[in-house]
Amino acid sequence: MDFNKIIENNKQNIKNIIRLITKEENEDIEQEVYLKIWKNSGKYSEKGTSKSWVSMIAKNASLDYLKSAYHRVFQKSENDDYTLESIKDKKSSPEDKIINLERQKQIINAIESLKPKFKEIIIMTEIDGYSYDECAQKLKCPLGTVKSRIYNAKKELCEKLQDLL
Repeated sequence: MDFNKIIENNKQNIKNIIRLITKEENEDIEQEVYLKIWKNSGKYSEKGTSKSWVSMIAKNASLDYLKSAYHRVFQKSENDDYTLESIKDKKSSPEDKIINLERQKQIINAIESLKPKFKEIIIMTEIDGYSYDECAQKLKCPLGTVKSRIYNAKKELCEKLQDLL
């Protein structure tokens, strides 16, 4: 059994199996698979294909990694960091709340000051979430007209809200 040939023929397969099971690229598991292939090459019997044998080793090594304490601790610490960041982000100071309220008022005033056909199309697409096709059907106008109105409305809003950008 030629170890180098087996590795070369199965390298991508090993990576794919590891990524499929662990949901990450993990060179440590890959190295462990190569070591197990090398150590157990004498035990391999030609009953099946070498690819299925190597795949089973890669699968087992990946599953062992997921069961390991290292993985659980690492995963937990990542989740804890994410939780802390998300809690921190949700807390905003009173100043931030006032600034956001002022921004919202400016945006609402800018939308209110648009021409009626521009105001209507902005509300339909950006606030109510209608698609361009749905707007064309509701307004009984061509799709090109809807697109033109949206473009012009956004252009006007951009000019009116320049200080927020």
